[in-house]
Formats: sequence, structure tokens, C-alpha cells
Amino acid sequence: MVYSTDPDFKFDTDTPSVAETLPPERQELRIWLDRKHRGGKTATLVRGFVGSDADLTALARLLKTRCGVGGSAKEGEIIIQGDHRDRIVEILAKSGYKCKKAGG
Repeated sequence: MVYSTDPDFKFDTDTPSVAETLPPERQELRIWLDRKHRGGKTATLVRGFVGSDADLTALARLLKTRCGVGGSAKEGEIIIQGDHRDRIVEILAKSGYKCKKAGG
């Protein structure tokens, strides 16, 4: 409960707002190779996406289709099965995203 003596006080209920997806040219994505916690298999991670979960899922679907492999999108990152860093950088660059390989 909030009390205020200010007659113009507006209480903010902290309702979560829908994340606004930045246009591709303003996104800065990082491409990682991960071998940990995957049962010895490699996975390519795409991190740094700013936007809604629906747009993240759509981008993941595009990458999975173009690479011809499985994967998922969760917790703000895209996981693609296998080492497809070069191919993903090429696909994202053609789509207008700023991206670069990092770590791994």
C-alpha cells in the first residue's frame, strides 16, 4: 500500500511492458561456440538480441532453417546445434544485423 500527500501522485504498478524489438541495423549480436554442459556436443549461441520473445523465436526459426539443423530460443539467446558460426554470421549480415564472432 502506498500513501502520498501529493494530489497529483500517480502510482506505478510496475506492470511489465512488452519489449520493443530494435530494428536489425541497431542490433549488436555476438556469435559464440559452446561445448559445455551439452554432453560433449557443440552448439552455436547467438546472444545480444533486444526484443520480444516472438521476434527472437522467429529469428531462431530462420537460422535453424537456413542451417538445416535443430536448436531453440530461450532466455534471450538462440542455440543452434553444431558449429555454424560462419554461416550464421553470413545469414545475419545479409538480414541487416550487426554481428561478430566472440569467444568460444
